[in-house]
Amino acid sequence: MNLKDVITQKIFDAPLSEIQTENRCIINSFNPHSYIIAKNNKLFEEALLSSDILLPDGIGIVLAAKFLKIKAIKKIAGADIHQYLLAQANEKGQAIFYMGTTENTLQRIEKKVQQEYPLIRVGKYCPSFNPEFSKKETNDILGAINTFEPDILFVGMTAPKQELWVHTNKDQINVRVIASIGAVFDFYAGTIKRPGQFWISLGLEWFIRLWGEPKRLWKRNFVSTPLFLWDLLKEKFS
Repeated sequence: MNLKDVITQKIFDAPLSEIQTENRCIINSFNPHSYIIAKNNKLFEEALLSSDILLPDGIGIVLAAKFLKIKAIKKIAGADIHQYLLAQANEKGQAIFYMGTTENTLQRIEKKVQQEYPLIRVGKYCPSFNPEFSKKETNDILGAINTFEPDILFVGMTAPKQELWVHTNKDQINVRVIASIGAVFDFYAGTIKRPGQFWISLGLEWFIRLWGEPKRLWKRNFVSTPLFLWDLLKEKFS
């Protein structure tokens, strides 16, 4: 995976309003950690590069675009696309489906959506936490989604599990818009507090999240980030 090519050719750099939700659209996010994983996982790389929308979800990607003098882009977090798609769905009276996380989190999400977006019909499915799903479980998940007939599917598992699952099963998912948004499930449900706008504006959301979840996030910050910076330097001066 070539970092400069991804930023130049694939990264979404337009207003969210330009995303067309009437047509088939698979939305994924790109950050330094996913870049490092994709370098060593060809299927994950394929999943990211085949996205219809690849969001710059990380201050590292924004700074990389500037450092390489490619283009000025703005960070678009998973929470941003989630809020945008919810607003679109409410305006059109659509159905949405959440797949991932825990039953408690899903119940909180459903209740909050019903309060904030009363015109949306909400479906949900809580899968196992196995590293990979069995064929039966995959069929159960697909059956639950397709029976509900949502317009938008939100997938909330860790990367690259969520992106790989969507990529592998996309032809069997009868949904127009599919967005893999990971931790946004917990942010929206309130089970994990997202850093405030002050830290987001400073580009330090990653630091506050690391402080709050060091066990889960240490690898992406202390392994993936240095490797990403090294590749960035090589790309700049090669």
